[in-house]
Amino acid sequence: MNQKNTLGLNKSFKDEDNPISLFKIWFEEAKKSELNDPNALYLGTSDNRGKPSVRTVLLKDFDNNGFVFYTNLNSVKSSAIKDNPVVSMCFHWKSLLRQVIIIGTVSNVSDQEADEYYNSRSYESRIGAWASNQSSILNNREELNKKIEQFKSKFPDYDKVPRPSHWSGWRVNPSEIEFWLDGKNRIHERLKYTKANEIWEKVLLSP
Repeated sequence: MNQKNTLGLNKSFKDEDNPISLFKIWFEEAKKSELNDPNALYLGTSDNRGKPSVRTVLLKDFDNNGFVFYTNLNSVKSSAIKDNPVVSMCFHWKSLLRQVIIIGTVSNVSDQEADEYYNSRSYESRIGAWASNQSSILNNREELNKKIEQFKSKFPDYDKVPRPSHWSGWRVNPSEIEFWLDGKNRIHERLKYTKANEIWEKVLLSP
């Protein structure tokens, strides 16, 4: 029989007052059990016309200030974020039968943070950030391949590929975080944290 915490939940929910601490625990467990990309998440946005969109991005950093991912600042997702900076994120770790849903407000990471992460990427990935006009229409793949070769010629030194100004990171500062655990007969366990005046409060939700 699974042990329960003080809220009557499975022991995997712990008794954390800060959801970021609980996320860290779950994320470390996911890194051990997920076969591919435990840092993958679904990012939901809505533009100024109310048109929703969702796609998969990769979490690259997180702390008490928020969850960070990187992208082209001229992409569809970035354009939507500029229109409406409130987004949702969803991690689904099938191997653990767990899910984490986050709602928060987006802001830019600092240039220093963006530079540090960009410089940690492979040479090919850094060149790709220059060559790809993300989300724009391509006539054919050869068009992209030619641009890649052009930028390789422009930046032949593997250690000296500057970060393009149109490529950086977004930080999602959470206001709500829900932890979900699969339950028998669909009687799932749900724990939701909501931030009010910089204080996290938690409640149980019905399945």
